[in-house]
Amino acid sequence: MTDYFQVGVIVKAHGLKGEVSVFPTTQDPERFLDLRTVILDEGRGVKKELTIEKVRFNKKFLIIKFKEFNDINEVERLRQKELIVRREDAIELEEGEYYLADLEGMSVVDEDGNELGVIKQVIQTGANDVYEMKRNNAADGDDTVMIPGIKECVKNIDINNKIMTIHIMDGLLN
Repeated sequence: MTDYFQVGVIVKAHGLKGEVSVFPTTQDPERFLDLRTVILDEGRGVKKELTIEKVRFNKKFLIIKFKEFNDINEVERLRQKELIVRREDAIELEEGEYYLADLEGMSVVDEDGNELGVIKQVIQTGANDVYEMKRNNAADGDDTVMIPGIKECVKNIDINNKIMTIHIMDGLLN
């Protein structure tokens, strides 16, 4: 299971006093109003905790002022950097819910327990999620299968054992 979850991406500097414009990638952007800190993922394993001083909304973006930055020159280099939170600071889940990041690397089996492959990524389409699976044994060279995240196809997701059980619908593996 992943230890961190992305909650936003810094788009650009905003104004002259060290504020940044952030595109929220969390399901609930208003959660930034309750967050005291976030972690700036600078890449290559470098993470820096930032203290949130002020948050305001501007159309589909957030304008955030961090205590650590007071000048546009300090935040210009943060463009396209991810803002993340630790798992323990993530939004609490209801019964039967799961974090999409926890599905990546999950084994996929059919209803008889036969191993089919591994989830490489989750694609959010708006209508339903689609799980990209890398097949274990692709005879025809096509080793990618797109599994629709619908109840007719996905029968069970066992987060603890990292196993997704699917019903093989007509044409799914062809």
